[in-house]
Amino acid sequence: MFTGLIQALGTLRSLGGDRFDVSCRTDASEVILQDLALGDSVAVDGICLTVEEILPHGFVATASDETLYRTTIGQRQYAAPYVNLETSMRVGSKLGGHFVTGHIDGVGCLQESVQTPNSWEMCFTAPSSLSNQWYRQIARYLVPKGSIAVNGVSLTIADCDPEGSWFKAAVIPHTYAQTNLNHLQIGGWVNLESDILGKYVDRLLGHRIGGTNQQEEITPAFLAEHGYL
Repeated sequence: MFTGLIQALGTLRSLGGDRFDVSCRTDASEVILQDLALGDSVAVDGICLTVEEILPHGFVATASDETLYRTTIGQRQYAAPYVNLETSMRVGSKLGGHFVTGHIDGVGCLQESVQTPNSWEMCFTAPSSLSNQWYRQIARYLVPKGSIAVNGVSLTIADCDPEGSWFKAAVIPHTYAQTNLNHLQIGGWVNLESDILGKYVDRLLGHRIGGTNQQEEITPAFLAEHGYL
């Protein structure tokens, strides 16, 4: 489990097949490597990877076929040159972002990035080649003021359209400067993880009735009956 608060930047290098060398930048390596142990989980651009070998500059990890298919890890030519790094959350530590599992739902791309006096307003949508994945795995969980992790960065959705074909997030200067969001080019790909709470709610509200395919309609009467209104 992670918080979505990035600790350092690094680089990702393929070692062939499904193995990768994750190297920390020299100016930020201590925070990641100081007590890193074999078997630890580290979020790499939001992807939960397991440390299999510790190196002086970083660590080695293996990505599953599902991870290679669903994330940017196997298609780095479309991603930012650096990766965001965060070690797993410790029991009792502060939760400054939101609960991030490191299980990526799919890939988005940067459509627009506009600097304002107080933030960078970044708009994300589906890459043209992955639109089906976007509408199956991401669009349904886009809610204004909801949480989403973009390359592992905990962000709040400022706006989105009713169909969920795009969303905007306001990135404060500190987050923009300390993460790889400032290295993204228009059209660059990012890993997206929707809020896990939204997924559970969606699952519970979509339960089947009497073993049939009919779903119970969510109406004001239904909400009142169950104590929500």
